[in-house]
Amino acid sequence: MSTTPSDVLRKTYGDDIILFDEQNESTVYHLLKEFVYGNYTYAVLQSDELKKEDEVAVFRVTTDSDGQYELETIEDDDEWETVSELYDEMVFPKEDEL
Repeated sequence: MSTTPSDVLRKTYGDDIILFDEQNESTVYHLLKEFVYGNYTYAVLQSDELKKEDEVAVFRVTTDSDGQYELETIEDDDEWETVSELYDEMVFPKEDEL
């Protein structure tokens, strides 16, 4: 599984991205990694709350009709699993690849 690094979000927003939930509450996420896999760009983000639990949030990066970047929740379980595994491989390389 091959990925290509990306920095479209980092160039646009910097290292921290503020996301709003359904109640319009904002949360600051730190941009950990961006990469292209297949036809999509993905972003791995982590809030302070997620960091406490050693968890990350994975999103698909899309653009709206105005060309603004948007983060979409990955609804497909297989896609989410694949992207999460790719991120793990980037962060925790297998010993034989060191």
